[in-house]
Amino acid sequence: MLSIKPIKAFSDNYIWLISTNEGSIVVDPGEADEIIELSKSKEIDLKGILVTHHHYDHTNGIKNILKSCDVKIYGPDNNIGEITNIVKEGDNVNIIGLNFNVIEIPGHTLDHIAFICNKDGDSIIFCGDTLFSGGCGRVFEGTFKQMFESINKIAKLPLNTRIFCGHEYTASNLEFAKEVEPNNILIKEKLDEVKKNVSKGIPSLPSDLNTELKINPFLRCDNKDVKEQIANKFGYTESKIDIFKALRKWKDNF
Repeated sequence: MLSIKPIKAFSDNYIWLISTNEGSIVVDPGEADEIIELSKSKEIDLKGILVTHHHYDHTNGIKNILKSCDVKIYGPDNNIGEITNIVKEGDNVNIIGLNFNVIEIPGHTLDHIAFICNKDGDSIIFCGDTLFSGGCGRVFEGTFKQMFESINKIAKLPLNTRIFCGHEYTASNLEFAKEVEPNNILIKEKLDEVKKNVSKGIPSLPSDLNTELKINPFLRCDNKDVKEQIANKFGYTESKIDIFKALRKWKDNF
């Protein structure tokens, strides 16, 4: 049986704990304490770690975890010395009875990858800081073109794909989405739902691709209302990449 649970880290990070009857793995462990505690108490049998990119809030816990658990670490080719298995586009990671397909999604960082798993008709993706619910990551190392192409690579997955990203940014993202599309009732309804749940300590994640295509402005660069907003604020353009770039710069200062 597949179980995916969030472990909170820092102020708004999520470490994803994935478990089957063959053991557990974690995705992007920025902190180590709770994972080590679960392992020592035998609540989990940790078999591995998946890493989406090199930022410290996704990797800072790895060294301490390795002091307690001898596990393989799958991640991109970067400066993380603890990675034992470097993976790239098209590679597969078989662990705890699950098969993860690796895709490269640069933009937020140049090394960014995602892990996709399809099991019993259920599609899931762990996409780090590339696509968020209602938003996308900042462009730090890559280009806007790379980021645009990366989130649209994710947008081509099955509509039922559940999206497990790295941060609880959904409410603030949807506040921005509401500004971009003030007449989109689905955004307003989702924002109300998220605020209510988060106030009770209920994560807004995972989201799903079908929902994101309706509420996430960064996936809606061809939408008439989004295009009109960008034209009014920044000047007319038909280029989806230019619209995406304008949205991202707008959000950076929102």
